[in-house]
Amino acid sequence: MIILGIDPGIAIVGWGVIESQGIGRKLKPLDYGSITTSSDMRTEDRLWEVHRELTAVIKTYKPDSAAVEELFFNTNQKTGIIVAEARGVILLACRQNGVGIFEYTPLQIKGAVAGYGRADKGQVIRMVTSFLGLKEPPKPDDTADALAAAICHSYTGTSRLAEYYNRPTTMAGKIGEEGKGSRAVWASKLNGGNAELLAKVEKIEERRRAEEEAQTRRTPQ
Repeated sequence: MIILGIDPGIAIVGWGVIESQGIGRKLKPLDYGSITTSSDMRTEDRLWEVHRELTAVIKTYKPDSAAVEELFFNTNQKTGIIVAEARGVILLACRQNGVGIFEYTPLQIKGAVAGYGRADKGQVIRMVTSFLGLKEPPKPDDTADALAAAICHSYTGTSRLAEYYNRPTTMAGKIGEEGKGSRAVWASKLNGGNAELLAKVEKIEERRRAEEEAQTRRTPQ
């Protein structure tokens, strides 16, 4: 399975392509890099460049699936909107070329790669370098994040965790088709250890969302 990991952005879009032979087998890095646009360019031109270059990557490596990091909407709403626009053309490029799209939160990606959802940037980069057997850490950081997303999908894409992580949600990823807490409802439909594991993950995500909301309330707009 060829996996394309993508870290959305407008100034820099990180991307990385890996080959996975299944859980428990060594991952093979095929290529990685970044798409950079200048702040001097008009927004529509920057978005076109992201779409054009990412499409070229997709056509070159023909990935089976794309792992895209979900947008973390911080207090800088203008930046969040611009990144959301870039994320839109990224999803469009994947859809136009028939690549399956799977989305993961930063917490899920860090947890899969570093074993801890609050891992810092350095920890993630070191683990990505180790997992893929790279001679040196991938640069820029956005590229390492993209490879981390691909690694995350390699671990969940062949299991029922992928179904859990990619249930239909709103843009904020908080409310699903079955209403608030739908991911917990979905977990309850699974049997044995999977349901218990997913329920624990749901609790972790609820705490994360509460912390983010509390931080937003404390930060002057």
